[in-house]
Amino acid sequence: MKCVFCGGNLAEKLVTFSYEEGDKHLFVEHVPAEVCNNCGEKTYAPAVVEELLKFAKLELRPVKVIEVPVFDFAVNC
Repeated sequence: MKCVFCGGNLAEKLVTFSYEEGDKHLFVEHVPAEVCNNCGEKTYAPAVVEELLKFAKLELRPVKVIEVPVFDFAVNC
């Protein structure tokens, strides 16, 4: 299969999916995806997207919670 954006070749990989909505941020590790070797665009199978929506709706418990420092460029420069 070819990338729909650049026509590059796709490779099956496990990736980390990130999601952001307002103040809500989450990461889902080890997600199967087709990744373009040229531009890096990720494509997910419909069944994978269905499962990712469960994470986004917080229907499942996280396996871990991390603390992330947040900086403000405008304040520090």
